[in-house]
This record gives sequence, structure tokens and C-alpha cells, in this order.
Amino acid sequence: MPQHVPPSLRHTSPQEVPHAAQEAPHAARDGALPPYPRRIVFLARRDLGNPAAGGSELLVDQLAEGLTHAGHQVTLLCGGPAAYRDYRVVSAGGDLGHHLRARSAFARQVGETDLLVEVCNGMPYLSPLWHRGPTLCLVNHVHTDLWGMRYPGPAARLGRRLEHWALSGAQRGNLLVAVSPSTATALRDIGVPRERIRVVHNGVDEPGPLEPRSEEPMFLAMGRLVEYKRIDLLLRLWERVRPVTGGRLVIVGDGPERERLEQLAGPGVEFTGRVSEAEKHRLLCAAWMLLHPSAVEGWGLVVTEAATRGTPAIGFDVPGLRDSIEDGVTGILARGESSFAAAWCTLALSTERRRAFGKAAASRAARYRWSNTVRQFQAVAAEAVALRRERMR
Repeated sequence: MPQHVPPSLRHTSPQEVPHAAQEAPHAARDGALPPYPRRIVFLARRDLGNPAAGGSELLVDQLAEGLTHAGHQVTLLCGGPAAYRDYRVVSAGGDLGHHLRARSAFARQVGETDLLVEVCNGMPYLSPLWHRGPTLCLVNHVHTDLWGMRYPGPAARLGRRLEHWALSGAQRGNLLVAVSPSTATALRDIGVPRERIRVVHNGVDEPGPLEPRSEEPMFLAMGRLVEYKRIDLLLRLWERVRPVTGGRLVIVGDGPERERLEQLAGPGVEFTGRVSEAEKHRLLCAAWMLLHPSAVEGWGLVVTEAATRGTPAIGFDVPGLRDSIEDGVTGILARGESSFAAAWCTLALSTERRRAFGKAAASRAARYRWSNTVRQFQAVAAEAVALRRERMR
């Protein structure tokens, strides 16, 4: 995904998100928040400036920038490379090696903090074992089934066990932030008690003026080209869909799978690589629909980004996408490859249905704004600090 420098959250109008179970601390709903932590440190694998950055890095960047604008002192401790931000960024080494240096880098370059936020995306930092202050764990999705997609059997089993223990064992007593109800369910499935989970949804920016929809059928897939996004499956389905719909399939993004995918692609497929924010906006407006064949997501941020442009989405009925796509209202959730292809053809051939889905998608997306995400997270951060103080009494 392209690097994105978001606008100031001070210029974003507040929106309310309907409450769901564990969606925000009770104190936030009652309007009586405990004191906010002033010094907040995010511990994450990547900065948004990393070429491999994706939705998780965008979320952390938006939280860090929003909290900075709200008066907090924010530091991001991560693996390199890193770029300049309005908040402080400290590189603790390489993309993977920084996991081993995180503790010493924290002690040497960060020091005292009121709250440490560990961003757990598979490989944990086990920060509660070495950090004695208040700790909050931010989880985009639990990687249970993804370990086997990237690593051989023994390594996959080890990684899966380590991740599950880190979330359910090492974080015992701390609050965990899930980005969707699906992630909250996955955390409960591995043993995290319901009362320790809070849901804070991803947001989106206010879209600029909408640009014209493509006159010819144009279908869009957007994201990092890695195994679990399953763009290879989309290319196979395109061979079945293209004779019915015509048009072209545009694939935006880069990653380790790109060369292999380009070799698999048939007629009518275009790979753009990384694009600018302006081009991303144009493509999301022009597309007839967004296609998202991922095996699992934390939320599926690009689905909401497309929705703000009135573009419906088709995905599989998997964790994350079943949260960001309202089946039969803002898009379609397929239960298998054949139903995905059928939904693709049906929606492509029905202008009226596409427009209805797009209108509903835009209406729903208006409830998700980064300003609200920051406020929800700020409330959970305050709750985490208060919980720690209560335990220390």
C-alpha cells in the first residue's frame, strides 16, 4: 500500500459508532474517564514508511498522530526503516532483529512511560515479562491459520503456540484491544477472558470529491501481495468471470508474491504496484467493485476505504471481512470459490444493485472515522492505566 501522511484529526468531524459488546470502556460511555496516560509508547514491527507497511501500520500511525494532537507524548519503537513523523520514532534495528533488541532499546532510548502499547502481529515482544508499568496489547488479528501458509510444519506450530501463549498467558491481567468483533472472538477462542477485551474499530479519512466511475467494467483488488491475500485465487476466478463480464481486473499493491502472480495472470489483468494517494482515490472511485479474496483479516480497512467512495465489495465469509462487509447490504460474502465467481458476475451485470450496495456502503462507512477511533483508544488507554493502579493497591 502507498505511504500515507494523514491529515490532522483536528479537522475531522466527530462521528458516533454504534456500541457493541466490549466496544468501549464503561467509563467512556458514562462520561467519567480516569486520568489519561501522558507518555505513551507503541512497540510495533514496522513504521508506516516501511515498504512492507499495511493496515496495521496505518492504524498505529493514525492513533499516534491523533494522540499527539490530543496532547500526549507519543513514541513509536519499531524495526527499520522509519520515516519522520509528528511524533517520535525510534528504530531498534532490522525488521525482525529488533524483536531481540526491543527491551534494551526501550530502556536506553525511551525510558519512563505511562503506558506501553504492544502491537502483536504474530511474533510477540512479551513486554509484560520485562516492562513493569501499565501495558496494553493491540491485536489486528490472531494468526492461528496463517502460520502454516508461510512456514513449514514445525516452525508453524512453534509460532502458533508462542503467539497464543503470549496473548492468553503473558498478557494475563492486561487489557487487549481488538480491531473487530472477529478478532475479539479469536482472542476468546484461545483463552483470553471476554472481560479483558475491548473493540476499537479502524477508521477512514473523509474522502475527497468523488471522481467518475469507469464506463467499462473495472474490478479492483488492493493490498499487500502476500500469500494469505489469495490474489492467485482471484486470478483463477477471473478466467471464469471475464467471458461473462468483460472489462479488466486491476491489482494495486506490491509484495513478495508479485512476480509469481504476474506469471499467473491472463488477459485483462493489470498490476500497478504501489500508487499515490491521489491515484488510489481515483481507482477506488472508478472501480465497479472491490474484490477481497483474503483468507482472514483483522477488519479489512480497504473495504471501508472503498465504501467511502460508494464502491461495494465482494469477499469471503471469513474473520474481519464479515465485520467490514454487511452481506447483501454493502456487498456480498461468498461461502466458496463458485459463489464468489457467481456474485462477481451477478453484481457486474446489475447496475441497479451495484448502486444500491454502493450507497449503503457509503452510508455505513460514514460511521467510521479516525477521530472516533482515537477517542475510543484514548478511553481504553485510560482504563488500562486505572486498572494497573487498582492492581497495585
